[in-house]
Amino acid sequence: MTLADIFQLVLYISLAIHVVLLVVCIRRVWSGANVIDSLMGFDAVNTLILAVLVILALSQAEDLFLDVALAMAALGFIALVALSKYLADEQMF
Repeated sequence: MTLADIFQLVLYISLAIHVVLLVVCIRRVWSGANVIDSLMGFDAVNTLILAVLVILALSQAEDLFLDVALAMAALGFIALVALSKYLADEQMF
């Protein structure tokens, strides 16, 4: 077993762990006790999706996944700030 094979195995195990955590966080978004819990679950889902995209970029040697992850990080941050402001002030702008 070469070092590249071990690296691929570790990436696939890490991908499986992240997908399981993603399912747990999506459950938290759906059944959050209040809106703040759902918002925190949304942020965790966004972060885990970014991690999955980076792991896929490493395992597939594809740069497109990194570009998509960067765009999703920016959009996720903007959405989180907008939703937090809406919850705090009850108005969007």
